[in-house]
Amino acid sequence: MGDAIKNTEKTCEEIEQDLRKRFRKSLWCRFTKAITQYDLVKEGDKIAVCISGGKDSMLMAKLFQELKRHDKFPFELVFLVMDPGYSPANRQLIESNAERLGIPITIFETDIFKGVFTVEKSPCYLCARMRRGHLYSKAQELGCNKIALGHHYDDVIETILMGMLYGGQIQTMMPKLHGTNFEGMELIRPMYLIRESTIKAWREYNNLQFLQCACKFTENCITGEDMSSTSKRQEIKLLIKELKKINPFVEGNIFKSVENVNLSTIIAYKKDGVKHHFLDDYDDI
Repeated sequence: MGDAIKNTEKTCEEIEQDLRKRFRKSLWCRFTKAITQYDLVKEGDKIAVCISGGKDSMLMAKLFQELKRHDKFPFELVFLVMDPGYSPANRQLIESNAERLGIPITIFETDIFKGVFTVEKSPCYLCARMRRGHLYSKAQELGCNKIALGHHYDDVIETILMGMLYGGQIQTMMPKLHGTNFEGMELIRPMYLIRESTIKAWREYNNLQFLQCACKFTENCITGEDMSSTSKRQEIKLLIKELKKINPFVEGNIFKSVENVNLSTIIAYKKDGVKHHFLDDYDDI
């Protein structure tokens, strides 16, 4: 990706062509690999592709359009944008990007930002849960059976380390989940195997500008890369960056760690809400 960024604005067709050629291996092939490996898209699905306005979800929308063009089996797409109370400038940025990228978005409004703005304890957690619920509800209303979110590979490994270092537990961000409060609905993450660095390279090569954060607390950070306040996730990003200097395979090893769990060497684990301890059957041998 060493080419200089072109100053001239690329057309939608040129951006799509880049996905098929320049970014085929790093984006398109990883996208389709996740869909196949985790069985994310099936015949007859109607998927709400949830767009926050950031680089990840906008790219996901373009990849889904490409998947639809291959037409290997019938499925439907709805490109869903929830406005939780964006500033006019941020709302306009999302709409103009969607138009430039040829994404036919469906927008609906909520007042989530207003509701969580005065919350002092864990406003981000509450906001995320509320946004997820509204997306499920609207998608279901539109006849969808799945919502697709733009979490990527780096989100996954950061979540694993965050759970261990800050939560005292081993868990991961799953590639798909059944909607617990929405019967028949499912959440999928088709960007699961895509590296964030490649997403940034795609954005920069095409001279695109997206929302940096969908949060009202940081709505002035439209395109900046660094947030003024550090977060737990940012701390983990920096930790992984330092660990990689010592071990270049550390990212892949973190990812694989939750695929290679040996229950015989685990003190305790939970399944379906029930805790199992190694002493439960230790003397049965």
